[in-house]
Amino acid sequence: MASQPESSLPERSKGEQGAEGAAPSKSALKKAAKEKEKAEKAAKRQQQEQQEREKAAQNDTASHLYGPMVYSSSSVPTGRYIEDLGDLNAVEEETKVTIEARVYSTRKQSAKLSFLVIGEGDHTIQAVVAEGGEQKISRQMIKWCGGINTESIVRITGLVKKPFEEIKSTSITKYELHVQEIFMVSEAPEQLPIQRKDCNQPPPTEEEGNAEKEGLINVSLKGRLDNRVISLRASAQQAIIELQSEVSFLFAEYMRKHKFKWIQPSYLAGAATEGGAGVFEIKYFETKAYLTQSPQFFKQMAIAGDMKRVCINGPVFRAENSNTKRHLTEFTGLDFEMTIQNHYHEVLSFGEQLMIFIIRALQTRPECQHLVNIIKKAGYPEAGDFQLPPGDEAVRITFAEAKKMLKESGYDIGEDEMEDIDTAQEKALGALILSKHHTDFYTIDKYPRTLRPFYTHPDPTNPLLTNSYDFFMRGQEIMSGAQRIHNYDLLCQNMREKGLDPLAEGFRHYTDAFRYGCAPHGGGGLGLNRIVQFFLGLRDVREATLFPRDPGRLAP
Repeated sequence: MASQPESSLPERSKGEQGAEGAAPSKSALKKAAKEKEKAEKAAKRQQQEQQEREKAAQNDTASHLYGPMVYSSSSVPTGRYIEDLGDLNAVEEETKVTIEARVYSTRKQSAKLSFLVIGEGDHTIQAVVAEGGEQKISRQMIKWCGGINTESIVRITGLVKKPFEEIKSTSITKYELHVQEIFMVSEAPEQLPIQRKDCNQPPPTEEEGNAEKEGLINVSLKGRLDNRVISLRASAQQAIIELQSEVSFLFAEYMRKHKFKWIQPSYLAGAATEGGAGVFEIKYFETKAYLTQSPQFFKQMAIAGDMKRVCINGPVFRAENSNTKRHLTEFTGLDFEMTIQNHYHEVLSFGEQLMIFIIRALQTRPECQHLVNIIKKAGYPEAGDFQLPPGDEAVRITFAEAKKMLKESGYDIGEDEMEDIDTAQEKALGALILSKHHTDFYTIDKYPRTLRPFYTHPDPTNPLLTNSYDFFMRGQEIMSGAQRIHNYDLLCQNMREKGLDPLAEGFRHYTDAFRYGCAPHGGGGLGLNRIVQFFLGLRDVREATLFPRDPGRLAP
């Protein structure tokens, strides 16, 4: 048999070979023996620990009172189920209750005692896990409770009791919860990308970045939006979104009171309408479609269908590369349209009274004031401090009067009387009106024709102006509105003057609505996100948006 090639023989380590391939050295053998002994000790120690755990588990008198939540017919709460943690303030002492909430913090006082802070939004209560009692709470159970990761969701059944002294670290101060059972509903990881508590204050400016303030890391707005589900758990962040919900409810309440019909327009169009600028193109089967810039056409067509008064709460899409603190590519519009009996100021006055109703309700209704107080306490100084004139009449000036006020105050407004007012001038004008009229809300009427869309009705007394208006809060625009052209011939003429074909596919169905006859009408579109932003004095509209979309953000 041929000998095996030398290269194919297995190599031995130097320690095995010794000198010139000799037997292993004494030092190598000694080292191997020590490693073997060490491994055997570790295995024995692990075995002993496992035996101790098993023995402790067998002796755990409370093993049935804690651990992972197992949903079955026997998992029905044994105490009065409290859905809203704040309702604990109203229960009687010694009441047995069951709650589900997040663990905000844990503190193991000793082998016999642990404390947890359980929270839900801005409501928190201290939970006590103490050895013994009727339930025979074990030390194993106390140790397990002390090791729960924050942000985990647990179900607790226990007795509501008064503490020895008032608890100042929780919102519920006169009660604490003595735990009888605690089960893990959903466990959070030990490490989180951001902490909820670090988002309960205004985000730092871009220049500040992540900054530490009063011992807390102040997470940047980007960090909050990248981890939205965690930042939303901060009471102030949640209150902002809840206040947005209240504005929507107030809008609906006012519209219903004034006999408006809630309609559901389409947000897809077969052509880029309203001039073709600022629309998102999408694939629609084998053809192109576009996300609508606004429900404007649909509102007007509904009026032409004799619906008389219509309103909408829905998304608005703008393909504008505007990276400012008040612009989004998708926002929520509160739109309304109504017929006119005599003069378009009927619509303007309705819109003004609508806004005054919403703002006053935010300032006076208990459910709204509760949210405002949470936000203000978190470090938003302007939250709720919004000025309105007495009564139901808003301050209203014309576009020409606005430019005159700016000019008289030393602002360079240019020579062209029809030139638009820029953002900086709008803010300056807001400060001037606040100083003179003591209001943060006002309207500007009679905008130049060159600054308005083709469907805006011209001023019959001045062909250079239109029957149009904008609404402002704290010097920044929240709504654009106008009387619309309802005469078919005038509409077609106006479109052609702006380089648009009224018979083109994207406009034909819209213009036909007026060819078939349509009542005089007008309306406007309020920006829900901006209303919340400026009422609370937030620096960025993204704070007032659940999942904001801008030129640089498509997630989460």
